[in-house]
Parts: sequence; C-alpha cells; structure tokens
Amino acid sequence: MHNWEELHTFVAVVRTGSIAAAARELKVNHSTVLRRLDSLERTLGVRLFERLQTGYAPTAAGENLRERLLSVEEQIDAAARTLAGLDEALSGPIRLTTTDTLCPLLVPVLQRFREQHPHVALQLVVNTSFLNLTRREADVALRPSNTPPDSLVGRELGSVATALYASRDYLDRAQREGIGCGDWARHQWVGLDDSLAHLAIAQWMAEHVPPARIALQADSLVTMADAVTAGFGVAPLLCLLAEERTGLVRLADPDRRFDTRLWLLCHRDLRNTARVRALMRFIHAELAACRHIAPA
Repeated sequence: MHNWEELHTFVAVVRTGSIAAAARELKVNHSTVLRRLDSLERTLGVRLFERLQTGYAPTAAGENLRERLLSVEEQIDAAARTLAGLDEALSGPIRLTTTDTLCPLLVPVLQRFREQHPHVALQLVVNTSFLNLTRREADVALRPSNTPPDSLVGRELGSVATALYASRDYLDRAQREGIGCGDWARHQWVGLDDSLAHLAIAQWMAEHVPPARIALQADSLVTMADAVTAGFGVAPLLCLLAEERTGLVRLADPDRRFDTRLWLLCHRDLRNTARVRALMRFIHAELAACRHIAPA
C-alpha cells in the first residue's frame, strides 16, 4: 500500500504547480514535500514530474496517476463534508456530569439549550467525581473545585460563596434559650461527615464547633441545606442553595476563605466537536449572568 501522505502531496503539487505552494497548502516545509515526492517516485519506479523553471508539470505517468486519484480525492472530500455537516448540525448525544449542588442552576440552562438544538440528546450524570470525565464516560463537566484535573480543558466560570444559615424556627428556639446569634459554641449544628472533611468549611467547624453540638452529619451539601431548612441547627451552606429556600436566614456575610471556584471542562479530544463547543459556550453565557456566581 502506498503512503497516503505521499499521494496527498503528489496531488497538491499537481494542483498548485509548485513545491512552495504545495508546502503552504499542506502546512509542511519545502523539504518535506520534496522528500515525499522522491519517495513516491522511487516506490513507483517512474518519474512523475518534469522539473521546469516555471514549476512542476506532471509527466505522462504523473497524469495517469492524477486521473486515478481524482475519484479517491473526491470521495475523501465528500466524506469530510458529510461528517463536518453532521457535526455542525448540532446533533447527537452529549453526556454531562455535575454535582447535586449545581443541578438547580444547570437544569434550566440545559432546557433552554435543548429548545434551540432539539437534535442534541442530553444525558446528565450527577456525582462528585472527575473520574467519569477523564475516562471519557462523560463529555462535559460542570464542577465546583479549587484544583481541577490537569487532564481536562475548559474555563473557570467564577466562584460560588458559602455563608452561615439557620431556619427562622430554629433561631426562635435558640433565642428563647438565650443563645445569641454569634455564640457559635452554644448553637446546634449540621455538620459534614468524614467524606467531606477535606472542605474548608469542615475544617472551620472542627476548630469552632464542639463535637457535642453537632446534631446531624451529612455526606451531601444539598442534604445539609435540607437539614437546616428542617430546623436542625446552623450550618455553612452554599449561598446558591440557601438563597433559593424560604425560611432560611443568613447569619453572617460570606467568608471568602470558603469560596469554591466553578469550572466548565471537557476532555481534550472533544474540545473541537461542534455540539460540545456550542453547549459549553451556551452554559458559560447563561451562568455568567447568574447572581450566585461571582465572576472569575
């Protein structure tokens, strides 16, 4: 079988009539074109070009080869146009992964994207791991993380804030017991279990909240917000979760130490896929206007 690069180079020289023009078209250097032509002529055992002062003109053997390659080149070009057309039509599946904390923001955005591109089939996987993406089990990830994996590409959307919250019912009970708003060591708390011990808010609670004052531990930030809403006690909650719930009171301004950066990422192999690129642009534009996300 002949080397396709050599045949492709041959066609480029025939079409352009010169080594320099073919090199520009193929985005290779002058010597690469010459080397490929020499190799092809040695393999075929014939001279394919007349080297003229005005350029390269195909010999009879070169003309014969050119005619035989025309149909192949046309088929390749047609296949490329077809595939590109399918891609640019924004059809096919996109598998996204995100966390339960971001679903309230993301799902309405996906619905608006789907209205504009009804032939894109969206799949949403909710978990807290990046492994699905790096193993190509997902195409796009929307993740809160201060240390995103180097193997992924994308952009930082901004940061999400965390503040202390409690329900009005709980605060009324605490006030009747004589517990002031800032008397943190006397309040009941909703804490995080060991699976979330790496978070800055867990480390802050370990320093400021006696273990005996923790009424409930949870392995989910959404569950923590549910527990605070139910009146279990005080907890540091993502503002994007707490502010959408009725009956919760913010007890202090967000602490910048607890901010979490928000990333929109994809696998390197998919960054030029039209439907993936379009979805990432759409999500970025939509979430850039979200009041719960501070600009990067």
